[in-house]
Amino acid sequence: MAKKRRWLRVLGLGLGALVVLLAAALATGLFLAERRMARQVDVPVQPVAYRTDAASVERGRYLFSSRGCVDCHGANGAGRTFVDDGGLTIAGPNITTGPGGVVGAYQPVDWVRSIRHGVNPKGRALMVMPSEDYNRFTDDDLAALVAYIRSLPPANGQGAVVRLPLPVKAMYGFGLIPDAASRIDHSRPPQPPVPEGVTLAHGQYVANMCLGCHGEGLRGGKIPGGPPDWPPAADLRPGPGGAMARYPDAESLIAMFRSGKRPDGSAVQVMPFGSLGQMSETDLRALHLYLKGLPPGRG
Repeated sequence: MAKKRRWLRVLGLGLGALVVLLAAALATGLFLAERRMARQVDVPVQPVAYRTDAASVERGRYLFSSRGCVDCHGANGAGRTFVDDGGLTIAGPNITTGPGGVVGAYQPVDWVRSIRHGVNPKGRALMVMPSEDYNRFTDDDLAALVAYIRSLPPANGQGAVVRLPLPVKAMYGFGLIPDAASRIDHSRPPQPPVPEGVTLAHGQYVANMCLGCHGEGLRGGKIPGGPPDWPPAADLRPGPGGAMARYPDAESLIAMFRSGKRPDGSAVQVMPFGSLGQMSETDLRALHLYLKGLPPGRG
Protein backbone atom coordinates (compact mmCIF):
# COMPACT_ATOMS: atom_id res chain seq x y z
CA MET A 1 0.00 0.00 0.00
CA ALA A 2 2.84 2.36 0.88
CA LYS A 3 4.53 1.55 -2.43
CA LYS A 4 1.31 2.39 -4.28
CA ARG A 5 1.05 5.72 -2.46
CA ARG A 6 4.63 6.53 -3.42
CA TRP A 7 3.89 5.87 -7.09
CA LEU A 8 0.76 8.01 -6.90
CA ARG A 9 2.80 10.78 -5.31
CA VAL A 10 5.43 10.54 -8.01
CA LEU A 11 2.76 10.52 -10.70
CA GLY A 12 1.10 13.57 -9.16
CA LEU A 13 4.42 15.41 -8.99
CA GLY A 14 5.11 14.50 -12.63
CA LEU A 15 1.72 15.74 -13.80
CA GLY A 16 2.15 18.91 -11.78
CA ALA A 17 5.55 19.53 -13.33
CA LEU A 18 4.09 18.93 -16.80
CA VAL A 19 1.32 21.45 -16.14
CA VAL A 20 3.88 23.99 -14.98
CA LEU A 21 6.01 23.41 -18.08
CA LEU A 22 3.02 23.74 -20.40
CA ALA A 23 1.92 26.94 -18.65
CA ALA A 24 5.45 28.33 -18.93
CA ALA A 25 5.58 27.41 -22.64
CA LEU A 26 2.21 29.06 -23.24
CA ALA A 27 3.25 32.21 -21.41
CA THR A 28 6.52 32.34 -23.34
CA GLY A 29 4.71 31.82 -26.64
CA LEU A 30 2.24 34.61 -25.88
CA PHE A 31 5.08 36.96 -24.95
CA LEU A 32 6.93 36.11 -28.16
CA ALA A 33 3.71 36.59 -30.17
CA GLU A 34 3.33 40.14 -28.87
CA ARG A 35 6.94 40.82 -29.81
CA ARG A 36 6.46 39.36 -33.30
CA MET A 37 3.32 41.41 -33.90
CA ALA A 38 5.09 44.58 -32.77
CA ARG A 39 8.30 43.98 -34.69
CA GLN A 40 9.47 46.41 -37.35
CA VAL A 41 9.92 45.01 -40.86
CA ASP A 42 12.23 47.22 -42.87
CA VAL A 43 11.12 47.02 -46.50
CA PRO A 44 12.67 49.57 -48.85
CA VAL A 45 10.20 49.87 -51.72
CA GLN A 46 9.61 52.12 -54.69
CA PRO A 47 6.15 53.67 -55.09
CA VAL A 48 3.95 52.83 -58.06
CA ALA A 49 2.24 55.92 -59.44
CA TYR A 50 -1.52 56.26 -59.10
CA ARG A 51 -3.66 55.73 -62.16
CA THR A 52 -7.23 56.78 -62.82
CA ASP A 53 -7.80 55.79 -66.46
CA ALA A 54 -10.78 53.58 -67.25
CA ALA A 55 -8.67 50.66 -68.54
CA SER A 56 -6.67 50.47 -65.32
CA VAL A 57 -9.76 50.68 -63.15
CA GLU A 58 -11.42 47.90 -65.15
CA ARG A 59 -8.34 45.67 -64.93
CA GLY A 60 -8.23 46.39 -61.20
CA ARG A 61 -11.89 45.45 -60.85
CA TYR A 62 -11.15 42.09 -62.46
CA LEU A 63 -8.16 41.46 -60.18
CA PHE A 64 -10.12 42.50 -57.08
CA SER A 65 -12.97 40.16 -57.92
CA SER A 66 -10.87 37.18 -59.04
CA ARG A 67 -7.75 37.16 -56.86
CA GLY A 68 -9.24 36.78 -53.40
CA CYS A 69 -9.70 40.43 -52.39
CA VAL A 70 -13.50 40.06 -52.24
CA ASP A 71 -13.23 37.09 -49.89
CA CYS A 72 -11.41 39.12 -47.23
CA HIS A 73 -12.60 42.67 -47.86
CA GLY A 74 -16.11 42.13 -49.25
CA ALA A 75 -17.45 43.13 -52.63
CA ASN A 76 -17.73 46.76 -51.51
CA GLY A 77 -14.33 46.82 -49.80
CA ALA A 78 -15.84 47.52 -46.36
CA GLY A 79 -14.34 44.40 -44.78
CA ARG A 80 -15.59 40.89 -44.14
CA THR A 81 -15.28 38.18 -41.50
CA PHE A 82 -13.97 35.15 -43.36
CA VAL A 83 -12.94 32.86 -40.48
CA ASP A 84 -15.08 32.36 -37.37
CA ASP A 85 -14.17 28.95 -36.01
CA GLY A 86 -13.91 27.89 -32.38
CA GLY A 87 -12.42 31.06 -30.95
CA LEU A 88 -10.49 31.91 -34.11
CA THR A 89 -11.92 35.02 -35.73
CA ILE A 90 -10.33 36.80 -38.67
CA ALA A 91 -11.85 39.71 -40.57
CA GLY A 92 -10.37 41.75 -43.38
CA PRO A 93 -10.40 45.52 -42.86
CA ASN A 94 -12.36 48.27 -44.55
CA ILE A 95 -10.19 49.48 -47.45
CA THR A 96 -12.50 52.27 -48.59
CA THR A 97 -12.22 55.88 -47.49
CA GLY A 98 -15.39 55.58 -45.40
CA PRO A 99 -15.64 55.55 -41.57
CA GLY A 100 -13.40 52.87 -40.10
CA GLY A 101 -11.33 52.57 -43.29
CA VAL A 102 -7.61 51.93 -42.92
CA VAL A 103 -6.31 53.42 -46.19
CA GLY A 104 -7.42 57.04 -45.94
CA ALA A 105 -3.87 58.31 -45.36
CA TYR A 106 -2.15 55.83 -47.68
CA GLN A 107 0.48 57.19 -50.04
CA PRO A 108 1.59 55.30 -53.20
CA VAL A 109 4.46 53.63 -51.33
CA ASP A 110 2.08 52.36 -48.62
CA TRP A 111 0.02 50.42 -51.15
CA VAL A 112 3.16 48.73 -52.46
CA ARG A 113 4.37 47.90 -48.97
CA SER A 114 1.00 46.47 -47.88
CA ILE A 115 0.05 44.54 -51.02
CA ARG A 116 3.42 43.21 -52.12
CA HIS A 117 5.16 42.87 -48.77
CA GLY A 118 2.52 42.36 -46.07
CA VAL A 119 3.74 45.34 -44.05
CA ASN A 120 1.63 48.29 -42.93
CA PRO A 121 2.68 51.96 -43.26
CA LYS A 122 4.12 51.86 -39.71
CA GLY A 123 6.40 48.98 -40.62
CA ARG A 124 4.53 46.21 -38.80
CA ALA A 125 3.63 42.87 -40.33
CA LEU A 126 0.04 42.52 -41.49
CA MET A 127 -1.19 39.38 -39.78
CA VAL A 128 -3.76 38.24 -42.34
CA MET A 129 -2.69 39.83 -45.62
CA PRO A 130 -1.70 37.01 -48.06
CA SER A 131 0.97 39.12 -49.74
CA GLU A 132 2.91 36.06 -50.87
CA ASP A 133 0.14 35.73 -53.49
CA TYR A 134 0.59 39.33 -54.64
CA ASN A 135 4.34 39.81 -54.18
CA ARG A 136 4.94 39.06 -57.85
CA PHE A 137 2.32 41.37 -59.30
CA THR A 138 3.65 43.47 -62.15
CA ASP A 139 3.68 47.21 -61.57
CA ASP A 140 0.84 47.51 -64.09
CA ASP A 141 -1.39 45.07 -62.20
CA LEU A 142 -0.56 46.55 -58.82
CA ALA A 143 -1.37 50.04 -60.13
CA ALA A 144 -4.62 48.75 -61.64
CA LEU A 145 -5.69 47.07 -58.41
CA VAL A 146 -4.98 50.22 -56.43
CA ALA A 147 -6.85 52.31 -59.02
CA TYR A 148 -9.95 50.19 -58.56
CA ILE A 149 -9.78 50.16 -54.75
CA ARG A 150 -9.38 53.94 -54.67
CA SER A 151 -12.46 54.24 -56.90
CA LEU A 152 -14.69 52.33 -54.44
CA PRO A 153 -17.41 54.47 -52.81
CA PRO A 154 -16.83 55.21 -49.10
CA ALA A 155 -18.45 52.59 -46.85
CA ASN A 156 -18.72 51.99 -43.12
CA GLY A 157 -16.46 49.32 -41.70
CA GLN A 158 -13.64 48.63 -39.30
CA GLY A 159 -9.99 47.66 -39.15
CA ALA A 160 -8.71 44.10 -39.34
CA VAL A 161 -9.89 41.69 -36.64
CA VAL A 162 -7.52 38.91 -35.56
CA ARG A 163 -8.63 36.92 -32.52
CA LEU A 164 -6.51 33.83 -31.95
CA PRO A 165 -7.05 31.08 -29.38
CA LEU A 166 -4.21 31.23 -26.86
CA PRO A 167 -2.49 28.04 -28.11
CA VAL A 168 -2.62 29.32 -31.71
CA LYS A 169 -1.21 32.68 -30.65
CA ALA A 170 1.59 30.90 -28.79
CA MET A 171 2.36 28.86 -31.92
CA TYR A 172 2.61 32.12 -33.86
CA GLY A 173 4.98 33.43 -31.21
CA PHE A 174 7.26 30.41 -31.59
CA GLY A 175 7.25 30.88 -35.38
CA LEU A 176 5.25 27.72 -36.09
CA ILE A 177 2.63 29.84 -37.89
CA PRO A 178 4.33 32.34 -40.22
CA ASP A 179 2.89 35.64 -41.37
CA ALA A 180 3.28 36.74 -44.98
CA ALA A 181 6.04 39.23 -44.20
CA SER A 182 8.24 36.39 -42.90
CA ARG A 183 7.66 34.24 -46.01
CA ILE A 184 8.44 36.81 -48.70
CA ASP A 185 11.74 37.58 -50.38
CA HIS A 186 11.51 41.35 -49.97
CA SER A 187 14.52 41.89 -52.23
CA ARG A 188 12.75 40.38 -55.24
CA PRO A 189 12.26 43.02 -57.96
CA PRO A 190 8.81 43.51 -59.48
CA GLN A 191 7.99 40.99 -62.20
CA PRO A 192 8.25 42.32 -65.76
CA PRO A 193 4.99 42.54 -67.72
CA VAL A 194 3.68 39.25 -69.08
CA PRO A 195 1.57 39.27 -72.26
CA GLU A 196 -1.88 37.85 -71.57
CA GLY A 197 -2.58 34.61 -73.42
CA VAL A 198 -2.73 30.84 -73.14
CA THR A 199 1.03 30.50 -72.65
CA LEU A 200 3.34 28.97 -70.07
CA ALA A 201 4.63 32.42 -69.09
CA HIS A 202 1.16 33.77 -68.41
CA GLY A 203 0.16 30.54 -66.67
CA GLN A 204 3.11 30.85 -64.32
CA TYR A 205 2.11 34.45 -63.59
CA VAL A 206 -1.46 33.40 -62.79
CA ALA A 207 -0.17 30.55 -60.59
CA ASN A 208 1.50 33.08 -58.29
CA MET A 209 -1.90 33.48 -56.63
CA CYS A 210 -1.69 29.83 -55.50
CA LEU A 211 1.55 30.16 -53.54
CA GLY A 212 0.05 31.30 -50.24
CA CYS A 213 -1.84 28.02 -49.74
CA HIS A 214 -0.03 25.54 -51.97
CA GLY A 215 3.48 26.77 -51.22
CA GLU A 216 6.60 27.28 -53.30
CA GLY A 217 6.70 24.60 -55.96
CA LEU A 218 2.95 24.10 -55.47
CA ARG A 219 3.62 20.90 -53.50
CA GLY A 220 0.66 21.45 -51.18
CA GLY A 221 0.52 20.61 -47.48
CA LYS A 222 -0.74 22.30 -44.33
CA ILE A 223 -2.06 25.79 -45.05
CA PRO A 224 -0.05 28.29 -42.97
CA GLY A 225 -2.23 29.96 -40.36
CA GLY A 226 -5.36 28.00 -41.26
CA PRO A 227 -7.70 26.57 -38.60
CA PRO A 228 -6.79 23.06 -37.41
CA ASP A 229 -9.77 21.48 -39.20
CA TRP A 230 -8.80 22.84 -42.62
CA PRO A 231 -7.62 20.06 -44.95
CA PRO A 232 -4.12 20.35 -46.42
CA ALA A 233 -3.72 22.14 -49.72
CA ALA A 234 -3.48 19.78 -52.69
CA ASP A 235 -0.25 18.99 -54.48
CA LEU A 236 -0.73 20.72 -57.84
CA ARG A 237 2.11 18.94 -59.63
CA PRO A 238 1.48 16.16 -62.12
CA GLY A 239 2.28 12.66 -60.97
CA PRO A 240 1.17 10.21 -58.25
CA GLY A 241 -0.92 11.85 -55.56
CA GLY A 242 -1.19 15.12 -57.43
CA ALA A 243 -4.55 16.81 -57.90
CA MET A 244 -3.94 17.48 -61.60
CA ALA A 245 -4.60 13.84 -62.42
CA ARG A 246 -8.29 14.76 -62.08
CA TYR A 247 -8.02 17.50 -64.71
CA PRO A 248 -6.68 16.06 -67.97
CA ASP A 249 -7.86 19.06 -69.98
CA ALA A 250 -8.50 22.74 -69.42
CA GLU A 251 -12.27 22.26 -69.60
CA SER A 252 -12.27 20.03 -66.52
CA LEU A 253 -10.24 22.56 -64.54
CA ILE A 254 -12.49 25.42 -65.65
CA ALA A 255 -15.56 23.44 -64.57
CA MET A 256 -14.04 22.96 -61.09
CA PHE A 257 -13.30 26.68 -60.73
CA ARG A 258 -16.83 27.58 -61.81
CA SER A 259 -18.63 25.02 -59.62
CA GLY A 260 -16.30 24.41 -56.68
CA LYS A 261 -16.63 20.68 -57.30
CA ARG A 262 -14.26 17.99 -58.53
CA PRO A 263 -15.18 15.89 -61.59
CA ASP A 264 -16.57 13.21 -59.25
CA GLY A 265 -19.00 15.75 -57.74
CA SER A 266 -17.25 16.12 -54.36
CA ALA A 267 -16.84 19.66 -53.05
CA VAL A 268 -13.40 21.26 -52.87
CA GLN A 269 -12.88 22.64 -49.39
CA VAL A 270 -11.40 26.01 -48.33
CA MET A 271 -10.62 27.42 -51.80
CA PRO A 272 -12.24 30.87 -52.22
CA PHE A 273 -14.51 30.12 -55.16
CA GLY A 274 -16.39 33.38 -54.66
CA SER A 275 -13.31 34.93 -56.26
CA LEU A 276 -11.83 32.06 -58.22
CA GLY A 277 -15.11 31.50 -60.07
CA GLN A 278 -14.67 34.95 -61.61
CA MET A 279 -11.38 34.13 -63.32
CA SER A 280 -11.29 34.51 -67.07
CA GLU A 281 -11.11 31.55 -69.43
CA THR A 282 -7.75 32.78 -70.70
CA ASP A 283 -6.28 32.84 -67.19
CA LEU A 284 -7.63 29.38 -66.39
CA ARG A 285 -6.44 27.81 -69.64
CA ALA A 286 -2.98 29.32 -69.12
CA LEU A 287 -2.98 28.07 -65.51
CA HIS A 288 -3.87 24.54 -66.65
CA LEU A 289 -1.11 24.62 -69.26
CA TYR A 290 1.44 25.69 -66.66
CA LEU A 291 0.38 23.21 -63.97
CA LYS A 292 0.43 20.31 -66.43
CA GLY A 293 3.97 21.27 -67.38
CA LEU A 294 5.39 21.27 -63.85
CA PRO A 295 7.94 18.58 -62.95
CA PRO A 296 6.02 15.55 -61.62
CA GLY A 297 5.85 15.04 -57.89
CA ARG A 298 6.73 11.78 -56.21
CA GLY A 299 3.60 11.30 -54.15
